[in-house]
Amino acid sequence: MRLVSLFALSAAIAAPALAQESPTTGGTPPPAAAVEVTASADSAGRQVFTPADFARYAPTNANDMLNQVPGFSIRDNENLRGLGQATGNVLFNGERPSNKGDDMYTQLSRIPAGNVERIEIVDGATLDIPGLSGQVANIVYRAAAFSGQFSWKPEFRPHYTDPLFTRGDVSVRGRSGTIEYEVALNNDGARRSGAGGPTIIYNGSGQVIERRRDSWNTHFDTPKLSGRITWDPAGDTIANIGGHYQREYDRYYEDGSRVSPGQPDRARSVREIDDAWNYEVSGDYQFGMGPGKLKLIGLRRFSHEPYRQEIVTTPVGGIATGDRFAQTGDIGETIGRGEYQWKMLGGDWQVSGEAAFNKLDNVASIAVLDPNGVFVEQPFAGGTGGVSEDRYEGLLSFGRKLTDKLNFQIIAGTEHSTITQTGMNGLTRSFFRPKGSISLAWTPSPDFDVSVKLRRRVLQLSFYDFLARAFLNDGNQNESNNDLRPQQDWTYEAEINKKFGAWGSTKVQLTYRDVEDRVDVVPVGANGEAVGNIAKAKAAAIDWTATINLDPAGLKGVKLDTRMLLQKSSLRDPFTGEKRQWSGFTDTVAYIAVRHDVAGTDWAWGADAEYTHNQPNYRRNQSDKIWEGPVWATAFVEHKNVMGLTVRAQVRNIVNARSKRDRTVFTGVRGESPIAFVEARDRLIGPIFSFSVRGTF
Repeated sequence: MRLVSLFALSAAIAAPALAQESPTTGGTPPPAAAVEVTASADSAGRQVFTPADFARYAPTNANDMLNQVPGFSIRDNENLRGLGQATGNVLFNGERPSNKGDDMYTQLSRIPAGNVERIEIVDGATLDIPGLSGQVANIVYRAAAFSGQFSWKPEFRPHYTDPLFTRGDVSVRGRSGTIEYEVALNNDGARRSGAGGPTIIYNGSGQVIERRRDSWNTHFDTPKLSGRITWDPAGDTIANIGGHYQREYDRYYEDGSRVSPGQPDRARSVREIDDAWNYEVSGDYQFGMGPGKLKLIGLRRFSHEPYRQEIVTTPVGGIATGDRFAQTGDIGETIGRGEYQWKMLGGDWQVSGEAAFNKLDNVASIAVLDPNGVFVEQPFAGGTGGVSEDRYEGLLSFGRKLTDKLNFQIIAGTEHSTITQTGMNGLTRSFFRPKGSISLAWTPSPDFDVSVKLRRRVLQLSFYDFLARAFLNDGNQNESNNDLRPQQDWTYEAEINKKFGAWGSTKVQLTYRDVEDRVDVVPVGANGEAVGNIAKAKAAAIDWTATINLDPAGLKGVKLDTRMLLQKSSLRDPFTGEKRQWSGFTDTVAYIAVRHDVAGTDWAWGADAEYTHNQPNYRRNQSDKIWEGPVWATAFVEHKNVMGLTVRAQVRNIVNARSKRDRTVFTGVRGESPIAFVEARDRLIGPIFSFSVRGTF
């Protein structure tokens, strides 16, 4: 009966997203027979997991451990402006990270499992860190004298794709007295991908006017060297300094043929090169001052981003024609922030101030291939220019217990920014915006909690969107738009968590966004289009997740993870005036995974499947939906002690997800003009075989 009630309650509750699901780890299981991951809980609903709770998964780092906490999903920091208030749901020794160059998964993977003392799960509104709400994980760790870890994750595909040998990472961490240090080399973002197959082009009457057969593949590597030093003497003083240097090597190769009635056959090639480098240096210093603590934070990051795309079409027996788009952007960000915390009136106070300076300098060009095979530059003034923003923010926060079971937190403040654009039709504008949030956390019992939050968000802009850009492969172009504004919204959030002891837990998140200045493609001039703003938009989501341990049912070591995400969005189309969903919006995700750590052995196996559905992207004269799937399925087998290493073999795409495209192009405004052509693509991806070796030293 208890198992039946678990499924019933899990199905009745659900949680929000309006964002993508966190990536899975890639593997590590267990000795020990089958001790389910359960935690102690105090009267405030705080859960504490110790290393013994994760023994069956044989974790090598904190990321492996946190991914096995029932019902918890890692939420990375949102793409808001500057550093601002905390938006992720992971803390490190009670502090949020003050860098921007690493995501939560990367930072967690650098903490060896042997350094983790415990993981605390607590409602964010009960903490003295402004901005947190819902379930938050605090990783409590202390470096040993010296420890290290590594992983290597090669991948192979039988179709269209070169093997991947360069994905992996290695990191070391140590302590000497009050100094803790970390050095890491990471290329976990490396990938090789590809697909190939037919594309058929139809005219407005449904007749085939062109047949294509193309194949593409990519080479992508992002090696990053990073380091961090922490000074942690006794008392309130603590200092951190860190940084990274990263290279990015991105190659896209596409080759194909075109066959059309009454025209010569044509060969077509696409080449894209996107090599870049970036660095970041950040530091913070916290010390006691008066009745509280002062924390000073500084950050500088810079990226050099050259890009080139060339497309050449060669008719049989004819002269090649082609186009080239190139740009080089230099983008930098400098942030200074101060936070002062103190206790007063029975609660936690913080006043913060931040200054952030962002700048982009970009040079872009268009060229056309002449009969001699030489690219000749053409005017493209709208793509060259600069964008800068100077922004200042001040916030005051207060949080306290209202009762033993109810906590609240309020944040209020403003920001002032000045955006300056140079180049064609340069313009300077200033904005003054309110910001803040209010949240409540209710914990009526140790196994049930509810949190609600209302906040005013201001999102970050991509400065490239101010400038013109050509998309040669699809025949599209964005004009420059000096009037682009940051998207803002009122966000309403609720999170409901229910724990079932040894059976697991379930979580529901609800989100509603009332959006101003939604960023999308909008009309410019008589027939142009650019990235711009739509005055009003809205979106809502319900996101349910559950972890179900089947040990109490007699299935030792078996665990189920499920997710169902349903989202709905709405805006008024700037070209047609009709209501539609947001461009490229993910409206449905369904996920289920099973993992079995075989009792009394070092073996584990598992499988998962995910269904995803997205909305098309919209431009002035077309709707365009590109996707892979709709169902991705994976199976793996793992051994947790091969000469002290964790070894996993995995196969993805076992149900033959395809690379597809449905694109309808009109002669004029979409939906109001005749159809020019319809593009239907169906390309083979094939199975993906991967192997991983993980260990410590």
